[in-house]
Amino acid sequence: MLLALSFPQYGHPAPAWVALVPLLVSLTSGRAPGAHRAFGLGLAAGAVYFGGTVYWTPQVMQTFGGLSWPIAVGAGVLLVAYLALYPALFAVITARLCARLGPGALWLAPATWVATELLRRWVLGGFPWVQLGSSQAGVIPIVQVVSLAGVYGLSAVVALGSVGVTLFVNGRGRTRWAAPVVVAALVAGLAVWGTDRATDSTLSRTGTPLRVAMVQGNVLQDEKWEPSIAPRILETYLELTRRAAGQGARLVVWPESSTPFYYEHDVLGNAAIRTTVRDTGVTLLFGSDQYEAGSPPRYFNSAFVVRPDGSTAGVYRKMHLVPFGEYVPLKRLLFFVSPLVENVSDFSPGTQAVVVPIAEGLVSTAICYEVVYPDLIARFVDGGSQLLTTITNDAWYGRSSAPQQHFWQASLRAVEQGRYLVRAANTGISGIVDPYGRVVVRSPLFERGIFVGDVRLLHGRTFYGRTGDGFAYACLLAVALAWAAVRGRARAVPGSR
Repeated sequence: MLLALSFPQYGHPAPAWVALVPLLVSLTSGRAPGAHRAFGLGLAAGAVYFGGTVYWTPQVMQTFGGLSWPIAVGAGVLLVAYLALYPALFAVITARLCARLGPGALWLAPATWVATELLRRWVLGGFPWVQLGSSQAGVIPIVQVVSLAGVYGLSAVVALGSVGVTLFVNGRGRTRWAAPVVVAALVAGLAVWGTDRATDSTLSRTGTPLRVAMVQGNVLQDEKWEPSIAPRILETYLELTRRAAGQGARLVVWPESSTPFYYEHDVLGNAAIRTTVRDTGVTLLFGSDQYEAGSPPRYFNSAFVVRPDGSTAGVYRKMHLVPFGEYVPLKRLLFFVSPLVENVSDFSPGTQAVVVPIAEGLVSTAICYEVVYPDLIARFVDGGSQLLTTITNDAWYGRSSAPQQHFWQASLRAVEQGRYLVRAANTGISGIVDPYGRVVVRSPLFERGIFVGDVRLLHGRTFYGRTGDGFAYACLLAVALAWAAVRGRARAVPGSR
């Protein structure tokens, strides 16, 4: 429950620092539990953790996927059960290491947690939603850690808080105070450093300035592809773009799939957009679906950049597709969600992390939930991106916690890479986040309008930007070596298991 209450919109970042204590105490107090009991404890913790954070998935599948309510709930339960396997794996490894190596092995728990989060990003295409470190998004002093070790480094630091408390609970005599004092000193030191880094704000004073506008069309999901409404939707975006240009914006960003037609194949819509861009002199970045003729045809969720002269500067095709939203994994196994298969567009993934040149520099965009993949954003910056953008359509999620979770997780990418992040969302939350994780501009949910702010196109790299997920892989290696040592010791002791 503490894990679930560490995330918005119903939670607060503070519980995350002690959220693992009940589980760790259960795994290490008294006689060590066997593998089956440790697995059960971790699975129960994971079920409440993810049940309390991704509770909105059945509503999405029922409303927009065409599933009956019982089947939608069943599919949501399966998702939660799958995600809960990772805390269960964490519990089994932690219990075994502590049983074989003693209480000191608890210091490996943060590395073990990070290793399981890394695996969760890999398996079945990955689902790195609500990682422990992302609970601290917006806590400016401590979130600076991600500029050094990414969200995985921050997950480790937060998990370390629970280790310190657990060692205090399980300890005896004067030594029980050593662990929490060490952890508190480390966290305080990181917070002081983070405060100094954010206060200095060097990245906010360098680079090429650019005035940006995010257009929030606030188009409801069930109206988005209604032919009779399409002209009104397009005119709304064009009028808001003209207003944004009047407020000095040089780059205007529309949300994901903002055009109610295929941009490359609709003559009138294409002409209207290009004419508006030429008349206003802005650079326009917007989402529109693509298709390539063939047998069968291929569909892509894409982002276009149109120059002030009306020509296309570049196109990016979404690489990380949303499972059960843009494709259905394991279709044969999940036969019972056949209505969902029929209602979900079967998109193809893009293959290139495209960086697009505009007059002021190089920009990139991540589409929808792929912004929660730090390695993808790193590929954009490796390719020269000086400004990060992300476009999304969160109308699917209504007023659940999902829009809040999505926005704050996206904000971490700005700090990791030392770049401004511009986010345009159909129904919100649109906004601008500076390279220190501070929200410069933020829109309300379900309000139509334009939101204008100033950013800078930057060149430098953070330590994380240069080293990537090296810390996370080091955690995985450390856990693997510790596990191998435990297995070797078990084989060396006759009768041990």
